[in-house]
Amino acid sequence: MKPESDSLRVAVIGAGAVGCYFGGMLARAGVPVTLVGRPGSRNPGLEAMARDGLRFESVNFDERVAVAVSADAAAVHDAEIVLFTVKTIDTESAARGIASYLRPGAVVLSLQNGVENEQQIRAALPPAATVVPAVVYVAAAMAGPGHLKHSARGDLVIGAGHQPPPEGTLERVARMFRAAGVPCKISENIEGDLWFKLVWNCAGNAVSALGRASYGLCGGEQPSRELMIAAAREVIAVAAAAGIKLPELDPVAMGEKVVVSFGEATSSTSQDVERGRRTEIDSLNGVVVRSGAALGVPTPINRTLWALVKLLDASNAARQKAQT
Repeated sequence: MKPESDSLRVAVIGAGAVGCYFGGMLARAGVPVTLVGRPGSRNPGLEAMARDGLRFESVNFDERVAVAVSADAAAVHDAEIVLFTVKTIDTESAARGIASYLRPGAVVLSLQNGVENEQQIRAALPPAATVVPAVVYVAAAMAGPGHLKHSARGDLVIGAGHQPPPEGTLERVARMFRAAGVPCKISENIEGDLWFKLVWNCAGNAVSALGRASYGLCGGEQPSRELMIAAAREVIAVAAAAGIKLPELDPVAMGEKVVVSFGEATSSTSQDVERGRRTEIDSLNGVVVRSGAALGVPTPINRTLWALVKLLDASNAARQKAQT
């Protein structure tokens, strides 16, 4: 099925691995895509893609994909669909940056970790803006400037968030992705699906970062596997106390699925630590710690994982400061 490329133009806010994967898949299928990177400083990734296209090295193919690139938020002005893929620590500032350029009727799709992005994006955009939350399952990393390496999965779950979108919006978005080879499910319980993904993130991301290990190794070693299961159970308890209806979930089976689905991949938190970037840990285990405290649910495992990754963040920041 051919994408609606004649009627849909897509802008991707954030030219990292998630943005390049989903933007690249759409571009391969003929959808006009513009990748919008961080403004201001020199961006070798955007420069490489402007010159040579996106090198898209997937488990299924390895090719160059032509994409438009920009470091100017105004590049979203003619986009019907905006894929919002920045790190959660940049959500509010990036949303404010595009607010005055969005065309009427544009759909902003949050392809991010965490459970708070929809509200944060919505607060920064005009009241009439359409914001759709999504759950992302993909293992990918930037192997170099303009070079995406995809190692597993690449599917989405979308749904109506706190403010339902106009009729037909979800179907139109799902149709666009499916036609580009991206499995896209429409959920009747997107809040539960977001928390389901949070269980995965809280169980695996910090452990992968602290152990400098792949998901497969983390889930394959008994001590780390037990740690991941304990962290997952805390998230499930917090979700239950908050009245979140999670899809049926067995933490032990989840750990086994992580090993199978993402065996050699490392977490995005691990990639951030390795590259000296601030992590999203406040939006992952940190959310569970804060929510648990508010609801009276103990979260000692998540608190420990959160505190240790925060220490890695502080260590990286101190080292970078010393080098300037």
